[in-house]
Order: sequence, then structure tokens, then C-alpha cells
Amino acid sequence: MKIVVTGSLGHIGKPLTEELVQKGHDVTVVSSNPKKQRDIEALGATAAIGALQDAGFLANVFTGADAVYTMVPPGNYFDHNLDLLAHYHQIGQNYAKAIGQTGVKQVVNLSTIGAHLGKGQGSGILIGAHDVEQFLNELPSDVAITHMRPTSFFYNLYGYVEMIKHQGFISANYGAEGEIPWVSPIDIAAAIAEELLASRVGRKIRYVASDDRTGNDTATVLGAAIGKPDLKWIIVPGEEVQNALETIGMNPKIVAGLVEMYGSLYNGVLAEDYLRNKPAVMGKVKLEEFAKEFANAFKQ
Repeated sequence: MKIVVTGSLGHIGKPLTEELVQKGHDVTVVSSNPKKQRDIEALGATAAIGALQDAGFLANVFTGADAVYTMVPPGNYFDHNLDLLAHYHQIGQNYAKAIGQTGVKQVVNLSTIGAHLGKGQGSGILIGAHDVEQFLNELPSDVAITHMRPTSFFYNLYGYVEMIKHQGFISANYGAEGEIPWVSPIDIAAAIAEELLASRVGRKIRYVASDDRTGNDTATVLGAAIGKPDLKWIIVPGEEVQNALETIGMNPKIVAGLVEMYGSLYNGVLAEDYLRNKPAVMGKVKLEEFAKEFANAFKQ
């Protein structure tokens, strides 16, 4: 198969590309960074260097493809000029336009847990992923689409390294006794590969998760790995999280969306559809395995 992978060689794109190439497929990897061309070609794939904001570029790359993996890069949360929703809309609409123009019939789209929620329903910054699903769903019915909805990424926990070092605990407006469905990008990549190579028609939602653990359990496992067995996960008001993130320079509008999103995770709204449609088989990477990587990062 001729497959196009967007997202460059990121946490998901690299293992996905490696697997597809190893299985003998003709893979083109889209990246905005010319410096990635050599790394892409070293994996046995073809590099397509250009911007996702350029619909014409995408149409050229998608021409002749049997399947396409689409994703929207998250953007720089510290950029006060970034309109995150507009960012999602532009790229999502470009994907839909390019797919429609080129006749691609198999699409796997990286969405997210919480994408079932519409505007004003508590999804926070995830509303962009919800909207991208809608743009793609407007394509003709003969385009097979799988919307991948991964849960909370393990690597988001790296954001708490400095807090643990300087304050000795994790604080957030979610977690503690509340369950967090964690996922590894390795498991997401494997699931995406399955969907890209599947022969099917129609539209599908697929959740991907690796390990459901409470915030307290997460803190215990991470604490044991870094030599802090008493590490605690503390719930704080959303306003406190908002102030802390704004203080370090994050875009206030994006921060508000993050706080809303995490609040919905804590009250159960964000995960309600996931809990109704949990994957029959969870991913292979468990919290204890990720904790080893976390410990290495913590030492640096």
C-alpha cells in the first residue's frame, strides 16, 4: 500500500512509520521541518516537506495514496498569538479538502478522548479535535474513516517533573482518587497501523488506552521509581492551576481550555463515552514501564 503519514517523526509518527515500512509498505512522511528529511529517509520512507496549512501541498502529497493518517499538531501553548481553535479548523479543513480532491478512500484520523463533546459541553481545548472529526465526516460515504481517540498521554506527566523537584508533590484539578486512563504513543501507533491496513468501509470510532490508574496510584508508582515513595497527588482548584500556568507564560485562553478539560476529566464528563466503549484489549505499555522512562528524565 501507498500510505501517507502526517505528524513527522513525533511520538506516534516514528514508531508508526517504522512498523509500516517494516511490513513492506510505501510510506511518505509529511514534515514541516527540512532537517527531518534525512531521518525520514533513514527509516526507508519518503519525505514530503511542507506546511499542513497549505492545502495544495497536501493534495499533491495525497495524490495516489491508498491510505492517509491525519493529525493536527498541538501548537505552542506559550504563543499568546495562537488561536488554537482556528489552528485546528484550518488544518482539519485542509485535510478534508485534499482527501476529497485526490480520492483517498482510507483515512485514519488522530482525535482524542472527549471528542464526543460539542461546544460548551466541557471539552476545553479538545473542541478542536471534535470539529476536525466533523469536517472529515462530511466527506463522501465511500471514504472509510477511523477516528482514533487516545486517552491521556503518559508523557504529559513530564510536565510535573519540576513541580515534584521543587514542591515535592503533584497538584492539579484532576487525579488524586479520580481515575485517569493513560496511554502510550507506542500503543497508539500500533492501533493506527492496524486501522490503516484494515480492509473496510464506513465510519468508526476507536479508543486507545494502555492503563487506567487513579492519580494517587500514578503518584505512588512514579514516586517509587524516582526514590520518593511518599509522593502525593493533590487536588487544587482550577483557579489555582490557571494562575500557575499563566504565571509561567502560557496563553491565558489555552490555559482556560486546559483547566476546563481537566475539570471534565475529574468529574467524569470527559471519559463518559470512553467508559461506554473501552477497548476490548488495552495497550501493552503499563504505568510501571513508563515510570522507568520518567525516572530517567527526572534525573536530568
